[in-house]
Amino acid sequence: MTTLTLAATAPAAAPRQVRWLLRLHRPALYVWTGLVVTVAAALLWLRGPLTDASAAAWRQYNACRHPGSCLYDQDAILLYKDVYQYTTFIVLALPFLVAAWAGAALTGRDLESGTARLAWTQAVSPVRWLAAKLALPAALVTAGTTVLVLLHRLMWSAGEGRIDTAKTWHDIPTFFAGGPITVALALAGLLAGALAGLLLRRSLAGLVAAVTAVAGLWTAVRLALPHLWPSVTRVGDLSGVPSHSGITVDEGLVTATGARLPNPHCGTSGDCLARYDDAVGFYAEYHPVSHSWPLQLTATAVLLAVAALLTVAAFRLLHRR
Repeated sequence: MTTLTLAATAPAAAPRQVRWLLRLHRPALYVWTGLVVTVAAALLWLRGPLTDASAAAWRQYNACRHPGSCLYDQDAILLYKDVYQYTTFIVLALPFLVAAWAGAALTGRDLESGTARLAWTQAVSPVRWLAAKLALPAALVTAGTTVLVLLHRLMWSAGEGRIDTAKTWHDIPTFFAGGPITVALALAGLLAGALAGLLLRRSLAGLVAAVTAVAGLWTAVRLALPHLWPSVTRVGDLSGVPSHSGITVDEGLVTATGARLPNPHCGTSGDCLARYDDAVGFYAEYHPVSHSWPLQLTATAVLLAVAALLTVAAFRLLHRR
């Protein structure tokens, strides 16, 4: 009889726990929804009217033989640039905002105030409590961040080749904001915040630790990104580093034996290059545009693996305590 009662209680407790979580974190839910809707509207505005107006202004500017004496819509160009920078910054800031909230409010506040232990006495096991705490926010964070990343990618594509000052695909803020790396980083930030709250049991300490962890992850991915996929090498003569477009991995001199030397940064100066009498040319090692998605997906896979490790660590920590 007891077994049947527990079996019937468990499924019924799940919807109640979800409703309780929604009520508990209602302000955060409203803020997140408002942020996603506002930024999505700004990105759609960028993709449509702002891109068209800026592209038309650049056509007017390029048609002028003497730009100083021609009229063109400079305000449209500047407005596009400003809104692009602001929206890109907000998309990149999402993982930090998620981590800060998770570290301060998702687990740390409950442990600090004793709410978690009260919930554990109401037929909610610690494991189920943490699973519910992670599952619903993870779904909302993933959905919202994915929408904004897709819209940012579409917005950037709409201006490619039409706006002279449009960012290149390998511009770091553009590259991160327009790919799944940011989605995986936001998810890792959520789990890092949850783990920090469990570990420190203080809202403010959890917030600081979670934001610091995301900053560390972002820096690590940024530094490791050029080395996550085999690069392309272009070799030229001693007139200078071969021209290339993409994410630069390395540049320098190459000898007749194929050995590579650091770039002396002396251009075509004979006196400077004379010190490298065995050099036969310059080389450039880089990632072309065809490597964009392999780099994105590889970095995303690494971050998802980190998120999985953070999840395991959170449950093991809870079990141990």
